[in-house]
Amino acid sequence: MNKIFIIIGFLLLAVLPATANTTSTGNDTSLSNKWWIEVSEDAKSTGTMVFRITPKEQPAVEVRVDIEGGTRENKVAVRIRDAFRAQLPKKAFHIERDDGEDVLVKKRGKTPRFALFLVSSNVKAVRIHIKKE
Repeated sequence: MNKIFIIIGFLLLAVLPATANTTSTGNDTSLSNKWWIEVSEDAKSTGTMVFRITPKEQPAVEVRVDIEGGTRENKVAVRIRDAFRAQLPKKAFHIERDDGEDVLVKKRGKTPRFALFLVSSNVKAVRIHIKKE
């Protein structure tokens, strides 16, 4: 019985450092035609968020978002929106901000449904919640 607890402890120690900087809830790998990125809290440090969009049966695309320490949550949403607009094909995706701190990522035309999630973030205090519509 003690061996099981020791094994579980080692597994937890191996997994926890890899996920320590992730500040996301709601990562859902299923497909949708639109996703919401909800931002909570101001940035307490400078860092980078990396999002991944995976259209059905197509290669994944990563979107990097640089955030400066002290950036308010609404401005974090602006930076996310602007990074998505700059790094994704305009003909394939429509990106807008709503309610100040929310970002909507929506497919256009014949773009396939896609999964969206936060791969990593080392920006302290900012929480990201991703949900499909």
